[in-house]
Parts: sequence; C-alpha cells; structure tokens
Amino acid sequence: MVMSKITENDIELYTIEELESLGFQFLNGPAVAPDGDAPERQEYGDIILVDRLRAALHKLNPDIPAVAREQALRDVQRISSPELITNNETFHRFLTDGVPVQYRLDGNEKSDYVWLIDFANPLNNEFLVVNQYTIIENNQNKRPDILLLVNGIPLVLIELKNAADENATIRKAFDQIQTYKSTIPSLFTYNSLCVISDGMECRAGSVSSGFSRYMVWKSADGRNEASRFAPQIETLIKGMLNPATLLDLVLNFIVFEKG
Repeated sequence: MVMSKITENDIELYTIEELESLGFQFLNGPAVAPDGDAPERQEYGDIILVDRLRAALHKLNPDIPAVAREQALRDVQRISSPELITNNETFHRFLTDGVPVQYRLDGNEKSDYVWLIDFANPLNNEFLVVNQYTIIENNQNKRPDILLLVNGIPLVLIELKNAADENATIRKAFDQIQTYKSTIPSLFTYNSLCVISDGMECRAGSVSSGFSRYMVWKSADGRNEASRFAPQIETLIKGMLNPATLLDLVLNFIVFEKG
C-alpha cells in the first residue's frame, strides 16, 4: 500500500483487525449508541457499558448478594471529585483492590469486596475494541477513535492520526487527548492507558503523562526486541495490548505519586 493512499480510516481498521486477532471482540460504536441499531447506552454521557459490567460482576462475584453487587456498580459510576486525577486514582483502587461493600447475611453484617476484573485469569474477562464512541459531556461532543473496554469499562484510549498528512503528527494525537481531558473528563475516570499513533510511529502513556513521557513499546513477544523496520503500532498492539500483558500493566505498573 502506497503511504499517500493510506487514510486514518485505514489505520483504524488495521488497529481493530490486529486487536481482534488477539481475542478482542469488535463492537461498532455508533451501533451501541443510545440511538443506534443495537443500543447499549441510555445516553451519550454514559461512559461504561453498564449491562456488560453488571454481567461481569455477577460472573466474578457469585457469592456476593445481588444488592451488594449493585451497590458496587453504583459506587463505580458515582466517582465525582472535581479533580480528574483524583477520580482516576479512586477508580484504579476499586479496580486493583476491589470495591468495598457491606451487606447482611443470615442476620449478620458482612464486609467484602466486589471485583470488577479477574486479573488472575485474563481470559475470564470480556475484551472489546470499540470505534467512534461518541461522548457528550457539558454540551461538548467528542468521539475518540478507539476504546478498549474490559468488562464494559474503557481502560485504554487509542487516538490515531494519518502519517501521510504532514500536519497529522502523533503530537497532534497527544494534543487531541488533552482536549478530551478538558471536555469529556469523565472518560478519564476509568482510563488506565493512552496510545497515540500515526499508523507507523506509536507511543503509550498514562492519563497524566506529558508528551515526553509517552514511550515506544519495544517488543512484540515480551522476549525479543522488535525489528526497527516493523511498524511501532504493530509491536505495541501485540506486545502491550494483548489481554494478559494489558491486565498485568493495569494491576502492577500504575502508581500515583503522593504530594
């Protein structure tokens, strides 16, 4: 394929196909929108696919009463500090430590944790790649290119630009994510990783990373460094976004600095 002929849509389709080969299920964003052909969101402000998360909570926490699981679901949806990073840290704690719940069982008060993801068994979770997921918040209408959802939770944001357009650099993709942070901040309550790419060059960072902290992923198999001639986006998808590595990164490699 001649580079001048590649479009941003081509890069998006390539990314989706690569993720599908790793076990992600493709979900068309416009189809699951509130007015789509197969709606899974009640309104465009909904960030999580609630029914999918509810099903995961039932599957992963069968011994916890339904009323307590619903309380955990509400707690996840109601994170509402005015500070984006504070919200992100609160959710990350729920993700890695479980959502604390209390309930009565046989007349006794019980304390327990509801798990959102099965980190020990990655394939016991649902992995979705969703494109063009329109979010409306505070009258701001934005449509991130690709989101990766685990059990209905958008943990990864992928923003793409077209390398054939000299003005559409990965720096512009980074700048687009900063715009999202100011216009649709609720998305970043649940975000663990951000990826920026122009189809060849590709880097990843956290929600708080500056551009210089977005790094190239060097290995597709976790053992050998990829050829410098291999597209960086292919290496990153295979090496970083496969279900096992992605969940390992979320559980063990995200930290929050204390003042």
